Amino acid sequence: MSNPSLLILAGDGIGPEVMDEVKRIISWFGDKRDLTFDVSEDLVGGAAYDAHGVPLHDDTMAKAQAVDAVLLGAVGGPKYDDLDFSVKPERGLLRLRKEMDLFANLRPAQCFDALADFSSLKKDIVSGLDIMIVRELTSGVYFGEPRGIHIEDNMRVGVNTQRYTEAEIERAARAAFDLARKRNNKVCSMEKANVMESGILWRDVVNEVHQADYADVALSHMYADNGAMQLVRAPKQFDVILTDNLFGDILSDCAAMLTGSLGMLPSASLGLPMANGRPKAMYEPVHGSAPDITGQGKANPIACILSFAMALRYSFDEGAEADRLEAAIEKVLADGARTGDLMGPEGGTPLSTTQMGDVILEALDASL
Repeated sequence: MSNPSLLILAGDGIGPEVMDEVKRIISWFGDKRDLTFDVSEDLVGGAAYDAHGVPLHDDTMAKAQAVDAVLLGAVGGPKYDDLDFSVKPERGLLRLRKEMDLFANLRPAQCFDALADFSSLKKDIVSGLDIMIVRELTSGVYFGEPRGIHIEDNMRVGVNTQRYTEAEIERAARAAFDLARKRNNKVCSMEKANVMESGILWRDVVNEVHQADYADVALSHMYADNGAMQLVRAPKQFDVILTDNLFGDILSDCAAMLTGSLGMLPSASLGLPMANGRPKAMYEPVHGSAPDITGQGKANPIACILSFAMALRYSFDEGAEADRLEAAIEKVLADGARTGDLMGPEGGTPLSTTQMGDVILEALDASL
């Protein structure tokens, strides 16, 4: 059988730096665990615009459709701020999500014990936190039509349309319920059914899917604004949070800060199964391109490495190896390894991006 295939799109800013450490981890699994991937690389975002005049070349899109999983670093930067909206780096990322039909975005918010003091909340509120946000990713207000800026009564008017079909809600709900069955069997669905018709439909469809096929999973509903408050009041009440594209964007960033650093947070964007049974999939760290530290060796590679761990788990059915990688990261953090974003008030000398990769590889060696 052929090796599973990965397309690496390192992108812009710190994307190439953190992805270099992921490539070292991938090589380790090939050398030490006989888990070899066929890896190819290409451009996305500003890097693609510089080379091709578009944020994602058609040939790259075709490669993404053909591989078993895509690993993406980051896109964007101040160099591209004045580009037309249609060719901004972020449009490359959105095209990947849309054309690969990656409708379920999985955003874990897990607080490692060694980093509980780094959260902006009290340690007892976040210690042991392990929640998953399932965000519908390919519809809603970011894609709805009509949209745009036009003139009405000699005034500019900005229009975006929140639109969901029953089928789009149903498949996101099923993804959340299936995931909950592998965790603590609880789903909290968040919308604004009190003021939005799309929210009413969302709640109705989620209830219908639950009653038909997932009655064993505990289901609750919450307005999204209350959900934001509850995330900072008592986040451990949640297991899986299901929500739409707009609210998911906001709530997942809110949950991100519970863990102490954006540099620690991975994500997975999943679609329907391909012919080989694997889902269409793209994995990426939550952090952006961080132009302020680009090229300085200061970036934390852990979120990108954890994104590869999610690929092991969700694309390649290698849960035990994903556990191995996550345990190695937990060990180095417990031993005090820190990049600059994780430095506490006691100070010290932070590890560089490459040095953090070094200690994680050492911990992986020790796990054998």
